[in-house]
Amino acid sequence: MSKRPKKIKIEVPHRISGFFEIVDKVNGVTIIDPERIGSRGAGFCVDAVGITEVSAQDNDNSNELETDIYINGVKVDEAAETTYFITNYIRKYIKKPYKIKVYHSFELPVGCGYGASGSGALGAIFGLDYLFNLNLPYQEKGKIAHIAEVVNRTGLGTVCGQINGGMGILKESGFPCVYERIKVPRNIKIICGSLGIIPTKSILSDPILSMKIKEAGKRALEALIRDPNVKTFTKTSIDFVKNTEILDILDLPEIKELIYSLNKLNIFGASMNQLGRSVYAICRKEQENDVLSILESYKPKIKIFITSIHEKTSIILKNK
Repeated sequence: MSKRPKKIKIEVPHRISGFFEIVDKVNGVTIIDPERIGSRGAGFCVDAVGITEVSAQDNDNSNELETDIYINGVKVDEAAETTYFITNYIRKYIKKPYKIKVYHSFELPVGCGYGASGSGALGAIFGLDYLFNLNLPYQEKGKIAHIAEVVNRTGLGTVCGQINGGMGILKESGFPCVYERIKVPRNIKIICGSLGIIPTKSILSDPILSMKIKEAGKRALEALIRDPNVKTFTKTSIDFVKNTEILDILDLPEIKELIYSLNKLNIFGASMNQLGRSVYAICRKEQENDVLSILESYKPKIKIFITSIHEKTSIILKNK
């Protein structure tokens, strides 16, 4: 580790999924390999980021690799399931005992449909790889982050979108990713409003909702592939929400009301973050105030974020 700094910072964009199709079976047979499990669907990365700082020092008090994990300043350790999985995964590559500290901080709220777990998973594996000179191939790091999400039921395809950036279609499940970018007009704004958390694990474990998601996600994907643009993306995302009946099943009347009100505006469209008690509106810069006036009527319950689509390199490493 002497050739590398003892601390590294990684930035990974948050990501919003518009719709998805769970892929955990082939011809009715459950897939066992987590590398092959995943989702098809579509979404977009935003300019708000998750920041992961990884540091390491010799562990003189133990022969073991020890890890402390923090999220937004709170020590969480094993509760940060994907990061904890990754630190355990890389133990086989590190021969000496070290004390590792992983600090995650997120510009958008955790558990509200902004891909924080995927951002943290990628930040952890890219940071550990760099810090310990593991020299894992780029795709291997992505695969490890994807497996961590699948095993812990914190996500199915977010990592693939975050690696590729922009707005895009995830055309095949599992890893490696089959991802197709959607061209986005200039001056697009993403305005989000969050009212609280929906645990992804609870949705992926619900058999009835899971089946509805598979059926609605497949139809939405077919429609978007036929006409891949921003307007179709928003329409198929709204249709997905309606066809899954997710707002009624989860009893989210305020989200339903917000989506209805926003879609009366002359914007590209608005829908629900998958998965979170949040909505996003895609509009042009000159329509920003119209969107904000609707979201602000829900204050103080709502948290509002203004961002844009992240088109550049998705994973950025910065020496500390």
